Amino acid sequence: MTAKDDVSRLADHVRAVLGDGPFLPAGGWHHMGAVICDAVIQQARHYQRWVRPRVEELQKTWPDADTVTRFRARMAEGDLSGVLRTTHRRKLAAIVAVTDLLAANGVDTRDELRVWMKEDAHRSALLAVHGVGPKTVDYLGSLVGGSHVAVDVHLRAFARVAGVEVTSYLGLRQVYEETADRLGHDRGGLEHAVWSHMSSHLKP
Repeated sequence: MTAKDDVSRLADHVRAVLGDGPFLPAGGWHHMGAVICDAVIQQARHYQRWVRPRVEELQKTWPDADTVTRFRARMAEGDLSGVLRTTHRRKLAAIVAVTDLLAANGVDTRDELRVWMKEDAHRSALLAVHGVGPKTVDYLGSLVGGSHVAVDVHLRAFARVAGVEVTSYLGLRQVYEETADRLGHDRGGLEHAVWSHMSSHLKP
């Protein structure tokens, strides 16, 4: 099977299961503390039950941590572990490291982060943070309004049912991007439509 075959199969499956759209991207967050924490602690299988409540609690507890600068100040004086209700050291350390990286690069707001992430060098800098992989970087971009495809277990399962054979992260992301382009959908919108469909079928 060629890459073109994979795109054709995924496109056919999208039309059969999801219809013709339109598919709107997820709104993301405007609170930068929420953006960073959601991107780092996200878990595809338990997002609605485990991740989202913690991110919402963060915004409720630290409403003023809406920029990178203010979120960083809050972490310095408060208990992020307690607010997020997690003791996962690697994820907590990654949140701090990503925040420090953005601050060092003068990125303070949602709009600034969306523009900053358009540069490959900046994406590479994020990937250099321990605990941050390609999915986290793509998802981070989506959370600030970018049109990205973050390949998770839901997108993988959808593609597998469609008969897509490529399995690498970058390869599968490209198949989704090309499928969205072929069907005339926003890339992030197609990703969110697939994610919403697959996550709705999860057992509670």
